[in-house]
Amino acid sequence: MPSPNCLLPSPLVTITPHRVDRLWPDPAADLDLDHAFEDLALPPAPHDRPLVGVNMVTSIDGRAQLGGRAEGLSGRADRRLMQLYRAAYDAVGSGVGTLRADDFYSHLPRDRAERRVAAGRPAQPIAVVIGGAGPVPTDRRWFRHADQPRILFIGADAPEPDLPPGTELLVAPTATPQPAWLLGVLVEREIGSILLEGGPTTNASFLAADAIDELSWTVGARLLGTEALPMIAPIHGGSPWGEHPREGRLVSVYRSGDELFVRYRFRSIGP
Repeated sequence: MPSPNCLLPSPLVTITPHRVDRLWPDPAADLDLDHAFEDLALPPAPHDRPLVGVNMVTSIDGRAQLGGRAEGLSGRADRRLMQLYRAAYDAVGSGVGTLRADDFYSHLPRDRAERRVAAGRPAQPIAVVIGGAGPVPTDRRWFRHADQPRILFIGADAPEPDLPPGTELLVAPTATPQPAWLLGVLVEREIGSILLEGGPTTNASFLAADAIDELSWTVGARLLGTEALPMIAPIHGGSPWGEHPREGRLVSVYRSGDELFVRYRFRSIGP
């Protein structure tokens, strides 16, 4: 596997600056998005597992899918913000359903990779996909980045895929990988934080395990009125938080045009 600090040659990409207003805290207008999130501070991880963040976009009425995908729910500034969030974490993951629907991949552009290297970190976050009992599509772009380490988790009875080089396959002891086991594996690899980007069923499993510490939520300025899944699907067997909800603490609110970028924290593990 290539060194995670390796930077492959790529053409110079011009980043279009995006302007945002900070609504809370310390309101300020017309900020450069990159500068506003340049030094995104994560709180310390819990003592027994990595920090888990969730990054999602929904419509105003709370739907996380448009035609079965997240694409189209937000604008270009949100897509750049997603890169800034990813750069702050050690690993970026999703469920296999997102891989199937969105051709998900978490490879950072050159400017973000170079900043990570300058800070003494690997150029790319570790890419994680959480499979289940079914087959994994191995023709997706997620498998194509030679300079990004990849870990694929699958269930005990899942068919073992024919993986492209550079992907580590880990088989869970249960029918589907459970969050506690998966996070324990990441601890063994000294991975201190992971950002989950869906889908709603994966998010629900981590909430059921009380393993969501941060939520970065883009509210796209659209109404759908459909039966598409919300940000977090109903927890199978009933939610442990149905009567005593997990209380979030607001960290920040930004506005880009008519969209909102909101961050919440769910543990008393940092300022």
